[in-house]
Amino acid sequence: MIEIERKFLVTSDQFKKEAFSQNRIKQGYLSAVPERTVRVRIKGNKAYITIKGSSNESGMSRFEWEKEIPVDEAEKLLLLCEKGIIDKTRFEVKVGSHTYEVDEFYGENQGLIMAEIELGSETEVFEKPHWLGTEVTNDKRYYNSYLSISPFGTWQ
Repeated sequence: MIEIERKFLVTSDQFKKEAFSQNRIKQGYLSAVPERTVRVRIKGNKAYITIKGSSNESGMSRFEWEKEIPVDEAEKLLLLCEKGIIDKTRFEVKVGSHTYEVDEFYGENQGLIMAEIELGSETEVFEKPHWLGTEVTNDKRYYNSYLSISPFGTWQ
């Protein structure tokens, strides 16, 4: 399956008042190689293993495969992951006909708040809320796999 998404920095915490859902997420990478990331994620009371391929030239589209796995197995797999476990809360916010996933990061990525929107095509028009800031879709530093290796808090 091809995933098409765009990423933006967030300029205020107003999205929290608009969120209809929030979940704590803990995730790690068995492989953070850009051509094939393998992620283990615990989100609330569910867990997943996800494989993603390289992004296309625009940075918006890439192959993604995901399967739900038992939480106890995910906890064991997290122990095998590369350095840098990602810890964040994901807020889901409905804006127009789309849902933004807004991640507030903790630990070494404290201070980073980023929103993602999944689209049906790279040219799909979507509504931008007032709290949406600079687009970082094609900036690989904002991939979670990169943040696990080079946390936001260490950037100059």
